[in-house]
Amino acid sequence: MDNKRIEDAVSDILTGIGDDTNREGVVETPARVAKMYEEIFSSMGQKHFEDYKLFHVDDDPEMVLVQQIPFYSMCEHHLLPFFGVANVAYVPKDGVVIGLSKIPRLVDFTAKKPGMQERITTDIMKEMERMLHPQGVAVTLSARHMCMEMRGINKSNLYTYTSKFSGIFKTDKDLKQEFLQQTEKK
Repeated sequence: MDNKRIEDAVSDILTGIGDDTNREGVVETPARVAKMYEEIFSSMGQKHFEDYKLFHVDDDPEMVLVQQIPFYSMCEHHLLPFFGVANVAYVPKDGVVIGLSKIPRLVDFTAKKPGMQERITTDIMKEMERMLHPQGVAVTLSARHMCMEMRGINKSNLYTYTSKFSGIFKTDKDLKQEFLQQTEKK
């Protein structure tokens, strides 16, 4: 990440909106924004999630589900935040399971770049399939988008829902229904 370039751009934006870049409240803003971007765009340039470990179990569970995983991302169209929760499930194959803490880390990995909710949903599924080769994966995201709440239609508390299902979650309607019932807001 080119922090100097980001700092210069933020200074230009502040000047462009009519602010004084020497004003006490914003003099350090360009450096703060550059440092913040290092964190919230930390997945830039990384093609695949690699921070995981697989384990083997004797019997395949019918479904492994981690639900209500908070995530924060930035809309690639307006560079405004969107945030919400993800639910990720899979049905293991041949006794291969992933460390449970790695699923929320995968969600963070997919969200830490400018993007779209639809793409994050698909990317989570693709990475789960790449790592585990499971019988199926189910992913849902529900999020609020500041590009709709702070500007544009200016409507608060709107949630956008996206989902993606593969393998057995597409063919076994009862399993899909069980997943959806488990992920309903409690």
